[in-house]
Amino acid sequence: MIVFDLHCAHAGHRFEAWFASTESYLTQRARGLVECPICGDTQVDKAPMAPRLTRKGNQMGTASAPAPEQDNLPVPVPAAGAPVAVQAAPDPAQLVKMIEALADMQAKMLEKSVFVGDRFADQARAIHYGETDKAIIHGTTSAQEAEALIDEGIAIAPLPFPVVPPKAQN
Repeated sequence: MIVFDLHCAHAGHRFEAWFASTESYLTQRARGLVECPICGDTQVDKAPMAPRLTRKGNQMGTASAPAPEQDNLPVPVPAAGAPVAVQAAPDPAQLVKMIEALADMQAKMLEKSVFVGDRFADQARAIHYGETDKAIIHGTTSAQEAEALIDEGIAIAPLPFPVVPPKAQN
């Protein structure tokens, strides 16, 4: 298998595609079978690409030359030489840091918020229509009720992480 960086003539979208050989790429391209996965343009050419240099097998994993984490990621296998767009996987350590930061932000927001439980929709409406004092609240509601609140112009947002009700906390 060989990987080519390709780009379409129409919009210049850049993508990767896998082929059995250079000849296979040229044959498929001539028959109009290679197309941009974004816009469907069949006028596709090879894009300039940097060579990927990997270490010899006897140098992988040594203390002086650790193997790059990217080399250990699974690679999708395309069906019968069809072009496939590939995106690099995010760094797991960075993902963990981002999730922790998001959880910390939610915890700080909830410190200033009042838990209203399953009365969320009613309380949000009462605040919105001026029937009760303005307050920052959080609670639970159904998806249909949340859509109804949005349709009424009431600003709401789902919390990214589950919340333990105050009565259930130790």
